Amino acid sequence: MSAEATTPGDAARERRGHRRDVLRLRQLGRAAVIRSTVRHRLPDAIEHVAQAHRRHHPRADLDALRRAYLLAESAHRGQFRKSGEPYITHPLAVTLILAELGAETTTLTASLLHDTVEDTEVTLDQVRADFGDEVGHLVDGVTKLEKVEYGAAAEPETFRKMLVATGSDVRVMSIKLADRLHNMRTLGVMRPEKQARIARVTRDVLIPLAERLGVQAVKSELEDLVFAILHPEEHARAQELIRRHSAGPDPLAEAADAVREVLREAGIAAQVVTRPRHVLSVHRVRLKRGEPGPYDYGRLLILVAENADCYAALGELHTCFTPVVSEFKDFIAVPKFNLYQSLHTAFAFGGGRIAEVLLRTHAMHRVAEAGVIVLGDPHRAGEGDAGAEEERVDPTRPGWLSRLLDWQRQTPDPDTFWTALRDELAKDREITVFGEEPGSGPLQLPVGATCVDAAYARHGDAAHACLGVRVNGRLATLRTVLHDGDTVHLLLAPDGSSGPSPEWLEHATTPAARIPIRRWLDSREASGGDAGPEPAPHHGQAAGALAPVARRAAADPADRAAAIVADVPGAPVRLARCCTPVPPDGVRGFTVRGGAVTVHREDCPTAVRMTAAGRRPLPVTWRSESIGCRVTLHAEALGRPELLADLTEALAAHGAAVLAAEVEPPREHRVRHTYTLRLPDSAGLPRLMRAMRRVPGVYDVTRAARLQS
Repeated sequence: MSAEATTPGDAARERRGHRRDVLRLRQLGRAAVIRSTVRHRLPDAIEHVAQAHRRHHPRADLDALRRAYLLAESAHRGQFRKSGEPYITHPLAVTLILAELGAETTTLTASLLHDTVEDTEVTLDQVRADFGDEVGHLVDGVTKLEKVEYGAAAEPETFRKMLVATGSDVRVMSIKLADRLHNMRTLGVMRPEKQARIARVTRDVLIPLAERLGVQAVKSELEDLVFAILHPEEHARAQELIRRHSAGPDPLAEAADAVREVLREAGIAAQVVTRPRHVLSVHRVRLKRGEPGPYDYGRLLILVAENADCYAALGELHTCFTPVVSEFKDFIAVPKFNLYQSLHTAFAFGGGRIAEVLLRTHAMHRVAEAGVIVLGDPHRAGEGDAGAEEERVDPTRPGWLSRLLDWQRQTPDPDTFWTALRDELAKDREITVFGEEPGSGPLQLPVGATCVDAAYARHGDAAHACLGVRVNGRLATLRTVLHDGDTVHLLLAPDGSSGPSPEWLEHATTPAARIPIRRWLDSREASGGDAGPEPAPHHGQAAGALAPVARRAAADPADRAAAIVADVPGAPVRLARCCTPVPPDGVRGFTVRGGAVTVHREDCPTAVRMTAAGRRPLPVTWRSESIGCRVTLHAEALGRPELLADLTEALAAHGAAVLAAEVEPPREHRVRHTYTLRLPDSAGLPRLMRAMRRVPGVYDVTRAARLQS
């Protein structure tokens, strides 16, 4: 069993080591300008990079790195950064960041070259010819991200380009994040106002993107650098708290020793380390809990070999210590959206003090720190690492990234897209909900998400047809806010025969829901309301989350087969929504705009008015009395709990598909339900109406005779 713990001065030593690395990198960069290199010998300037790379990929071929460095150094020779350093120190530093995180050779090669096409005479064709299409593709992607200046007006289009580049290969964004990290480290040479502008863009977009790509190491350092620029006083206070804490013995050391002993006795090989919080994390603890206690400056990290060892170690901790149940989270069984996996728990130790614990395998730890960077190219085996034969998870299209790419394609207006992007990236807390449908996996949604959000996250545009929802087995409204662990069963109308109502926008919190709803409503408005299916029922009108029935709807497929118009052969036929005629009703037809014929019941008030106004009715006969039909029914009832559920069950038992529904507000304990239904056979309508009347509390069921408003 391997077991080690950091000492109280580890954080300070790590910072000093980082400064030494920076100085060393600068020395190597300057040396690179004046030293000649022996052919095929690795230049001294990239030895630091090569050593970091070999730790993750022992058998990697470094020749491409050597050639990329020589080309970059030659191309950038004579260029200097604002700090006065040779420009080559920047691509070297960016590549070192990626190498330390475990990036594969192709990414490092592109990183060394990432500014050559933009800032030197090197062409993209030359890069492709010398290093291959893959490196050329990455360099091109990074170059495109640099072509638009940051600024209030440019931000939407800039980040639209970022997403497109990231969607084509996530390694483009990996290089961009490392590039931004080094620029933030050296931002002190900029004017204060420019520092603040770059820090705000980093905070609003690049840090959330780093979070979603799982690059925790980059995210944490960027957070601290932004914190120092935008909130220098709070940053200084948090740093002083850390300095005072580090000056004494580490209180978590005793807890770490106790955990090692417990795991050793259980025969679980584990590495137990103390993981200090970074500066912004300490500041957040202070805001949440007041002045941090001795155990608030770090957490215990337990690293084991296999997934099963994580749960075995968890069982030992919960058996031998007093667990804090509310702190337990299982991100192994349900990984986060950014590939993160760990068990989180906490236990009381040493007089009631709480020690927080993370349990993960070594492989999980690498992904937790570096996210998609450590996964590299998902389409080929690793470069000499032990897991080369294992199939890798494809990181190029995480679910959130696919959603963002869909939004940017669907939203031509850059300001709308920008608002959606920032709203999405601002949501840094998530819940997990589960589906009842066979094969439906867990959904991860932001805190505050509703059933509308769940519908679009699960079904995409098909969620337009959502009629209702069951949450934890009970009918709920679409506006219902979901909680972690909820089970959600979404009810969809068949054949896309329903659509969203404007009120859905009030309860859609995610761009994944808001953008397609707005697009559907805009297209319906543009077509004058004639195109598209009926909006689904309104959340506020029915306990089952159903919306007001639309005034217009698309022609039902049954319309075309249901009736024959004798005088207008071949004319499109639509069954009127106001009276929903079905065989064997007496019916008459009227020509409407576009040459179609709308069929009404003979006693329909609309048909009576049109006839009185001089409109000539057309003779109409039913093609068959045994056909599917669409009908609107009113159920008059005394209000009671579970009434909607019982009526819905009766409808389902008779094969009726609910296309839309509405529940009017109760009046003197009486309530009216209105359902628009599709039946497989019109002959079954009388049986259905009798079954609805048998539902306790229902005292009448009638056919609709006019349009419900």
